[in-house]
Amino acid sequence: MDVSRKNIKSFTLDELVEALTSRGLRKFRAAQIIEWIYRNHASAFSEMTNISKAERDLLDETFLLPSPRVIRVEQSSDGTRKFLFEMEDGHRIESVLIPDNDRQTLCISSQVGCQQACRFCLTGNGGFIRNLLAYEIADQVLEVSGLLAREHSRGITNIVLMGMGEPLANFDEVVKALRMITSDAGLGFSPRRVTLSTDGLVPELDRLGKTGTRVNIAISLNATTDEVRNELMPVNRRYPIKALLASCRHYPLEPRRRITFEYVMLQDVNDAGEDAQRLAILLRGIKCKINLIPFNPFPGSTFKRPDDRTVRKFQQILLDQHYATSVRESRGRDISAACGQLRESAADA
Repeated sequence: MDVSRKNIKSFTLDELVEALTSRGLRKFRAAQIIEWIYRNHASAFSEMTNISKAERDLLDETFLLPSPRVIRVEQSSDGTRKFLFEMEDGHRIESVLIPDNDRQTLCISSQVGCQQACRFCLTGNGGFIRNLLAYEIADQVLEVSGLLAREHSRGITNIVLMGMGEPLANFDEVVKALRMITSDAGLGFSPRRVTLSTDGLVPELDRLGKTGTRVNIAISLNATTDEVRNELMPVNRRYPIKALLASCRHYPLEPRRRITFEYVMLQDVNDAGEDAQRLAILLRGIKCKINLIPFNPFPGSTFKRPDDRTVRKFQQILLDQHYATSVRESRGRDISAACGQLRESAADA
C-alpha cells in the first residue's frame, strides 16, 4: 500500500495494519498508535514512548499526523464555547461545546458550508464549499477532548452532528467518522450518546438504517404541510413529508430508542395551534419525541422568534396528545453559537 505521507488518522484499523506490516512493523503497533492518538491525544509520533525510536522515525517518514488549527475560542455568558477550526486547506468550520448539569455536548460539523439552503439557517446562506473527510469530523471531538483533558475539566458526554452541513449528504465519510467516534479502536463513545441530525434525505436515511450504524436519529421537520416546508426547506421538493415520514416509520430502531423530530418555530409561519394539531396527526404511529426550537435570529433574516406564550401553547397541544415534547433552551446566542447560526468564518480571527 502506497501511503505517500497520508494523514495516519485517515486509515481504518485494518488499513493501518496493512500499511504497517508492509513496512516491516508488527501488527499490534496499529492498536498502540490508535490508542496514542485517540485516548492519549498524541500530536506527534515522538510522544509514542512504548514504540522504539527507530519505528517512531519510520512512522514520521511514512505518515503525517496533523491536527486542525484552533483559530479562536469564544465563550458565551451561559458557558457555551464555540471553536473555530482551520483545516489543512485553509477552510474553516465551527463546533460548539454546550455544558449542562448532567452532560457536556459537542455539536460538530460534517461539511464546510451546506447545500440544503434552508431559509432559517445561516450556514446554508453562505453556500457549500466541500465535504469534510472522516478524520476531519472526528478531529473536532479529538481536539476538544484534548483541550478539556488539559484543563482537567469534565469530558464530552454527548456528540451531535448538528453543526455545519447535512450529514447524510456526506454519507460515506460521515459513516466512517461515526465508526471512529464509537469504536473501541477510536474515541470509544457509546452510540447511545451520539445523534445524527438530518434534513431528510430519504434514500440516504434508508441506507443508513441498513449499515448497522446505531446512533440516534433526529429529523429536522419544521413544517406540517408540503407547501410551507417547500418554502422553508428546498429538500422537501425532492422528498416530501409523506415520503420522509414513511422512511421514519420503517427505520430500524433499537428497543427503547425513539426518533427525535426537531421543529424550528417561526412566528406566523409554522407556530399556530393548527400546526401543532397537524403535527400530532402526522407523527402518529412513529416512536418519537419532539424538540421545539424557537427560531434564533441572525442578521438579514426575515423570520422572527415566536413569543414564549405561543411556544408553550404549541407544546401543550402536543403534550395533550401524549407526545414527549421539550422546548430547546437556546445556548450561545450571544456568540452566534445557537442552532442555525454557524458558518464558515472569514479570515478575521
